[in-house]
Amino acid sequence: MQLERPVYWVGTSKADLLEFPQEVVSELGYALGVAQLGGKHPSAKPWKGDGAGVFEIVESFDGDAYRALYTVRFEGVIYVLHAFQKKSPSGRKTARTDQNMVTWRLRAARDHYEEHHQSGPKGKAGK
Repeated sequence: MQLERPVYWVGTSKADLLEFPQEVVSELGYALGVAQLGGKHPSAKPWKGDGAGVFEIVESFDGDAYRALYTVRFEGVIYVLHAFQKKSPSGRKTARTDQNMVTWRLRAARDHYEEHHQSGPKGKAGK
């Protein structure tokens, strides 16, 4: 039996997600719950950037697109990196500010993991 992995929210990701419509919050929360149990929700897809182990959950509601990004890169835990409503001025492409946010928060998640979850000397987890 797979143990439920704890979820850590990086930066304002939780507050940002909770600002979404309730239907979106419920769906994204369910998808994160699947990830906690070691699965991958059908609406989760690999994030194009920052390497393996980062996933994007995509949810549409009332004509708007919502995203939540999380990583399973670190053993035994999940970090939610970013949650945002997609408003890219360049069409389908995700805005550079959102891409940069994921990169910065992934580094913060790695630092947190190394400080709180690794025993012994600090390693290079997540690189």
